[in-house]
Amino acid sequence: MAKKIMFVLLLVFASATPVKQAEAAIPWAEIIKQAIKRVVRAMDLLVQRRQNRQIRLQNAQKALENTMAKLKLDEIEDWVKKQRDLYKEYYQELKKVKAVISYYFRIKAVADKQAAILKQYQTAWLLFRNDKHFTAHELRHMQKVYEGILVETGRCVELLELVVKSFTLQMTDVKRLEIIERAADATDQILDELNSFNQENKLLSLSRAKNEFDAKVVKSLYGLQ
Repeated sequence: MAKKIMFVLLLVFASATPVKQAEAAIPWAEIIKQAIKRVVRAMDLLVQRRQNRQIRLQNAQKALENTMAKLKLDEIEDWVKKQRDLYKEYYQELKKVKAVISYYFRIKAVADKQAAILKQYQTAWLLFRNDKHFTAHELRHMQKVYEGILVETGRCVELLELVVKSFTLQMTDVKRLEIIERAADATDQILDELNSFNQENKLLSLSRAKNEFDAKVVKSLYGLQ
């Protein structure tokens, strides 16, 4: 699906002006933004349900421990043996709940970085496409680079969606962690590359300032020292 979207976008970019290219990129960025929101929202709901279940399980566990404390020492071993199977599912479910909550914070952190990537792209591209220090050819190159960044970000979002869906499917904790870390590493790399690319373009614009006043405007525009 991502390849089809990429193909269509490239056809649009091939015949569009820089301004039209910028407008064409917005829907693709919005798709990723909405996907990130879906991931976070799904995890929020999942964690909320798991937390409610955890409270019930912990109450049951506490009641169990209180009952055990009231028994005579010589009766505890026999009683625990009889109750072990009865409460086995509760303890297993409690472990799952805690695991989901721990996954939540990791997934949320990655999703937040993906949202930051989109925000930085949109802010930088809006400034660059209106910067007279760049040629039309350079703007087209920027657009291609940003398009690649968006595609890669979309793939990372798909990995997070896969993890969220995995809680209703058969997937090991090891596999979930592997997917999350893969998405996290890729997201970090994308963010670093985006920051580097934006910084290079800002410095290039500054180097082309015609006079001191022009340089001051560029510095103010891009937050350069």
